[in-house]
Amino acid sequence: MKLRVELKKQIDDSYDILIEPGLLDRVPKHLKENPLGDKYTIITDSNVRTLYGEALLSCLEEEDIESCLIDFPAGETSKNLSTLEHLASELVDNGMNRKSAVIALGGGVVGDLAGFVAATYMRGINYIQIPTTLLAQVDSSVGGKTAVDIREGKNLLGAFYQPKAVYIDPNVLLTLTDRQIRNGMAEVIKYGVVYDREFFEYVEKNEEIIKKRNVEALTRVVYKSCEIKRKVVKMDEKEGNLRSILNYGHALGHAEEKCRSYEILHGEAVAIGMNFAGRLATQMGFWNEEELERQNRLIESFGLPLRSVCSPEELLEVMRHDKKAESRRIMFVLPERIGKMATVDGSYRIPVSERDLSIALARFFRGPRAKPY
Repeated sequence: MKLRVELKKQIDDSYDILIEPGLLDRVPKHLKENPLGDKYTIITDSNVRTLYGEALLSCLEEEDIESCLIDFPAGETSKNLSTLEHLASELVDNGMNRKSAVIALGGGVVGDLAGFVAATYMRGINYIQIPTTLLAQVDSSVGGKTAVDIREGKNLLGAFYQPKAVYIDPNVLLTLTDRQIRNGMAEVIKYGVVYDREFFEYVEKNEEIIKKRNVEALTRVVYKSCEIKRKVVKMDEKEGNLRSILNYGHALGHAEEKCRSYEILHGEAVAIGMNFAGRLATQMGFWNEEELERQNRLIESFGLPLRSVCSPEELLEVMRHDKKAESRRIMFVLPERIGKMATVDGSYRIPVSERDLSIALARFFRGPRAKPY
């Protein structure tokens, strides 16, 4: 006997990304006029709580919006199952139900954790992204990737779960440290390399005013990055092929983070990974040295690292467990030219054998070792 369960679905997960200086102060009124839940829990970290969390809570209460605030210790080391369980318990204690919504207020770690708890709490409730770092504004707040780290590697438990809205206020970037600005610029440069040559050239030409945190320039950088990611996610939401290009620099980058116990920031690790993947692309005949050096000049101009302080053996061991590995081969996305990624048989994920990868790593580590960043 046989029974078939028919589950064909048409789902509209569309949402708006609102980008405007000063927007954060207007979020409560916008939610009052466009409610996404019967009550809200702001999830943030210990740093952002005092910077923006408590003020946002007060503004929500002034609009008679039922809300509460919970936080966790800032940093990548909090992105784990223990923190996830803590957040879920707090949602229960605060009476959150299936019609309630989570507000993710913070950087990439906050967005990943808050998004994942929203995806799994009562089998899924609404959530809103309000990113407060450059990296989160240009990358992690858009596209619906949520995850936590486990002992074996970064982001190995997670879900594709789209937010209901993204509110981006470039003014909050003015309170960031220089290191956090640099951290986000790694992902900005990545967008130019993998998708948009003109955007890459814009960043090259406007390097100095971006460093000076000109709000108009930062707003354009954020808008263009989100526009690129929007286009890619629209065509390939769950990373069937095209969305893989956004992982440029991440294979070795994630390994670098893991090997260094997450003391290095994500963008810093991705910068190192872009250098390695770029060199691998030239070794395999996809890219040329001139454009590789052009990429690396821009990375270095923003004070980002290019060299690893880990050992080739450590990095290779971690990459073996990366979620992008397939059939004992590690998958890389590699540039063909600035603004376009290479394909093999129509796939952007290009397999590299452990033997070839070991050779590439040995070449990458020739010469003096980098100092810890």
